[in-house]
Amino acid sequence: MASPTTNSLGILDLERGLPPGATPPTPMPGSLMSSATFDFPVISETVAGAWPDVAMRGDPSLEPAYVAAARRLIERGAIAISSNCGFSIRYQAAVAASVNVPVVMSSLLLVPALLRQLSPAAKLAVVTSDSKQFREDLLGISHPDERARIVIGGIEDGVFYQNVMKSPPVPTDAAEIEKDVAACVARLRAANPEIAALLITCTGLPMVIPAIRRITGLPVYDITTLCRSTLSSLA
Repeated sequence: MASPTTNSLGILDLERGLPPGATPPTPMPGSLMSSATFDFPVISETVAGAWPDVAMRGDPSLEPAYVAAARRLIERGAIAISSNCGFSIRYQAAVAASVNVPVVMSSLLLVPALLRQLSPAAKLAVVTSDSKQFREDLLGISHPDERARIVIGGIEDGVFYQNVMKSPPVPTDAAEIEKDVAACVARLRAANPEIAALLITCTGLPMVIPAIRRITGLPVYDITTLCRSTLSSLA
């Protein structure tokens, strides 16, 4: 086994369908998988069998593979665990119960806190990769008044989503990603002028978050927001 890396953020990655021996593409600046995004090294382990469509459905048979990959990350020196898919929040409880470090599988963990930061009349917009796959249980909210303050939109019809779901994924230019997200947010705001904050759940979108903040003038939260906060508490 390789010697542990000190104080690393461990990422549970999906299967990508890369040919054997192929080198994964270099993570884009600002992305979850880039060490430059944090003040900590980033290490990853692929969750066996976690193809994007399977993980997004929350297939319960993947739970042991998520736990095994998380434990490998701990052995390699991870001091916090996250995942490279917002839908992996379905495996949050299982992974958290299996390791002794903080586990933040998805930015969706922020939903209850963000609702309490906003005025009771304000709404929170959740932007996901595929709104057709999104289910109510992912929000962690049961009170109907709180649920009514959440609006959900997806970028499933955009270029980025079509590219990322290919095997292996096809890289998408940051300008195209920004276009997809900005269009989704514009639709949500047109229908819901009460939106006061945005939560981005797709882990492939952090590199365009600064642009979305400039375009909307709203606070925007994502998986890197949550990971930075978690890591800063451990430094």
